[in-house]
Amino acid sequence: MANPNIVNVATINAGNAGWNLGTGLTDTLLTVGADVVVKINTIICSNVDGTNDADLNLLVDGMGSGVPTDAVATGGDATVYLAKTVSVPADTSLSVIDSPIYLMENDILKGGASAASDLDLFISYEVLNDA
Repeated sequence: MANPNIVNVATINAGNAGWNLGTGLTDTLLTVGADVVVKINTIICSNVDGTNDADLNLLVDGMGSGVPTDAVATGGDATVYLAKTVSVPADTSLSVIDSPIYLMENDILKGGASAASDLDLFISYEVLNDA
């Protein structure tokens, strides 16, 4: 797998995405395609239930498939949680990521909530494509 060169990209496209999370705690939300890197700028989770708290699970699966050959992690896990059963109180929002992270090609962002339709997840990102 190639590791896209983010210095010599062909395009940089901004995007936003949002989900009303279900109870499948590892539902696929976003899959990174070939020859791209996705720079996640922010992830915000809002509890839209006016009464009940809900727990958030958010993870990146497939890590390591697009790791550059000159920076190979040893002992790294292929699945890493960004948030694991983090309680989001009723009628509040939580900043899950407020500093940029990169998702490499073939990485998959997965997540879910402890209660269906209680949590909305919003991400702001950029797709850097070197194809």
